[in-house]
Amino acid sequence: MKAFETIEHTADIGIRAFGSSREEVFENAATGMFSLITDLESVKPLDEYPVSVEAEDEEALLVEWLNELLYLYDSNSILFSRFRVTGMDANRVRGIALGEPLDPGRHRLDTDIKAVTYHMLRIGRVDGNWSAEVIFDV
Repeated sequence: MKAFETIEHTADIGIRAFGSSREEVFENAATGMFSLITDLESVKPLDEYPVSVEAEDEEALLVEWLNELLYLYDSNSILFSRFRVTGMDANRVRGIALGEPLDPGRHRLDTDIKAVTYHMLRIGRVDGNWSAEVIFDV
């Protein structure tokens, strides 16, 4: 099963993430989002950054997870290439993002993602596996 694919949208861009578990679909959604930002092959998973968010439902939890990762990138100039969910329940997700500080000499930035949106957002089970669709404001 592929981890994610890009979704074309009139004004924005999105991803469809896949996983055998809810945790894996959250990890793959984060990977998909950062693959739009930069070439993940150029980002070394040197440092670990803890991530913990809470929300009222599953869809909001996915948005909060991705927005927190985007905030860490924007505020600290850190690119991530790997993600690991370490704990999850109905209203909270905890994990680790692995990456390194942005190095303009090695990292080419592709898409400037401003925010994760609720537009066309969905997460759920499809044929026994999980999938999520997320549109990003660019």
